[in-house]
Amino acid sequence: MTPKVQGGPATSLRPLALTMGEPAGIGGELALAAWQAAPCCFFAIDDPARLGVLAERLGLEVPVVAIAGPAEAEAVFPRALPVLAQELAAEVEPGRPDPANAAAVIAAIERAVALVQAGEAAAVVTNPIQKETLYQAGFRYPGHTEYLAALAGIDTAPVMMLACPGLRVVPITIHLPLAEAAGALTTEAIVHAGRVTAAALVTDFGIAAPRLAVAGLNPHAGEGGALGREEAEIIAPAVAALRAQGIAITGPAPADSLFHGAARARYDAALCMYHDQALIPLKTIDFARGVNITLGLPFVRTSPDHGTALDIAGHGRADPQSLLAAFETARDMARARAAVGTRAIA
Repeated sequence: MTPKVQGGPATSLRPLALTMGEPAGIGGELALAAWQAAPCCFFAIDDPARLGVLAERLGLEVPVVAIAGPAEAEAVFPRALPVLAQELAAEVEPGRPDPANAAAVIAAIERAVALVQAGEAAAVVTNPIQKETLYQAGFRYPGHTEYLAALAGIDTAPVMMLACPGLRVVPITIHLPLAEAAGALTTEAIVHAGRVTAAALVTDFGIAAPRLAVAGLNPHAGEGGALGREEAEIIAPAVAALRAQGIAITGPAPADSLFHGAARARYDAALCMYHDQALIPLKTIDFARGVNITLGLPFVRTSPDHGTALDIAGHGRADPQSLLAAFETARDMARARAAVGTRAIA
């Protein structure tokens, strides 16, 4: 089967680099299925033989061709999935991660970043990793985001954005128990996320005058302090500071009235105070096509908004929609960055 690749300006971009992710998870079958409906040219950093065997086992008509470098991907892509070979130390059994393969998973991430930094790839798209397995092999970073920041050599913390058609959200606190999220919330963290988000909306999404909305933490945004003081003491000062920096921003607003259609039309991204406050509306609006985006990096990075799904790995049931959306988002962000660079030169 030949993939459907959109023409036009996307063809002027370098191919996207897709990391293997956890080889015992669904990343490989997602890569194979995504090639059949790809919105743009990409190459996988993975084991070509593994992907070929997987395609045969799942009955997918996806030829796999090993390439020596990204420059070969565009010529190969119309007829086969281009794969930049990354050797695995142990045989892969779907659903059963092996720490022996952790080094290859990490190496695939490093190679993707290096290729983008060298201008040989347009963006990094990461398949999900199994963090526990990497930790067993000595990986010392909490996850993808922190490792990518280290590879980029930046001191400021990147910001996580989740996006689907019609909504972009940025959680200020992320993977914390709800009982701890309020205590971890600071004015400084909100200001940092707001500044990084506003800048990214310009450079990565082509929005000349971005508009931010900020959700309150408590019911009714604290109801004037009767239901909590965080809005007055932490969130409102952050909103004022961002507004003083020239950012168009509103809030803190009651979260229960911030995500309906009319409200979403009034902003380009919403800053949310904790994980589920951001993720519930996003996954309700479009569960299958959510994309995880890392803002504040010197290169574009996106990822599907789901995990390794070890329970269904190797069964051909994985849905590639989120990965396809991650490709589309990465392509569009790379285009936007290129356009900003062109205007800056002009």
